Amino acid sequence: INLLRSLGVWWRWDTPGHLTGKEALTHFPSLGPSVSSAQGKVHVKQCDLLKLSRKQKRLCRREPGLAETLRDAIRLGLVECQYQFRSERWNCSLEGRTSLLKRGFKETAFLYAVSSAALTHSLARACSAGRMERCTCDDSPDLENRKAWQWGVCGDNLKYSTKFLKKFLGQKRIGKDLRAKVDIHNTNVGIKAVKNGLKTTCKCHGVSGSCAVRTCWKQLSPFHEIGRLLKLRYDDAVKVFSTTNDAVGHSELAGPQRHSHSPKHPASPRSTDLVYVEDSPSFCRPSKYSLGTAGRTCSREGNCDSMCCGRGYNTQSRLVTFSCHCQVQWCCYVECQQCMQEEVVYSCKQ
Repeated sequence: INLLRSLGVWWRWDTPGHLTGKEALTHFPSLGPSVSSAQGKVHVKQCDLLKLSRKQKRLCRREPGLAETLRDAIRLGLVECQYQFRSERWNCSLEGRTSLLKRGFKETAFLYAVSSAALTHSLARACSAGRMERCTCDDSPDLENRKAWQWGVCGDNLKYSTKFLKKFLGQKRIGKDLRAKVDIHNTNVGIKAVKNGLKTTCKCHGVSGSCAVRTCWKQLSPFHEIGRLLKLRYDDAVKVFSTTNDAVGHSELAGPQRHSHSPKHPASPRSTDLVYVEDSPSFCRPSKYSLGTAGRTCSREGNCDSMCCGRGYNTQSRLVTFSCHCQVQWCCYVECQQCMQEEVVYSCKQ
């Protein structure tokens, strides 16, 4: 979990302060079996720069392409987090990230889940793209009537991704304290969200579309879909505590009973539930967890009342330029005029 705990530090110096959710991920060159000596040295240096445990750095050095994939994963998780919370008081800003990861808030739970999901997703995609030396396309279709299926397209290797990630994060050592259990649970929620989004895509081949032979491959869902699912999990997150299971003799997570007919007996959270142990701050005013909401833009009909925490909002008019009256010109370009219109912007008062 050391890598996930260090995300706040690494994101701070590796990414711009504000992201819109539209940035393209940086794609790195393939590091296959023909890695040159110079490329190998660069890879080792990149591993050494990351905030990793000793074991993780050792694994990173042995896996050409992993450092670049980790960079992709962190950017992917950050962009998605900021997109999902763009209209919330806490907008997944970089400020206060380190302090936030030390607490047991709902926001901390989401950070662990979206980070592990991004790592799982990026590793699987890197395998199928040929950017990792020790893995390639998915080779375990596990489908009915295998003889009728021809796997001719490179599928995302989720099997290798999840296996490697559990080794990399060291999840076999389950901590005894409540926070460790919560962090591991939320990490697994992120991995499970990626697994549940794995789809089988097929194309038919044969005379007159008879589908005598089908070419199929496994494909991950777009990460926006996974992010949206995790945001729903965040909205329904479960507050938990530690209880002793007399049958097995060790502690486990427990939360409120879901059914009213037995309110006195705690229930274990589901494997898909995000869990937390302490209530979140309001995020209204500047603190060690965020910059507050002063100056944040909002929607007057939507979230201004909540975003501005009852302080009210300022109204400002401005002129914006946009492309208009576009026409396709022969042969190969589009010609547009530049138009201007007045736009009203609402922002939270101090």
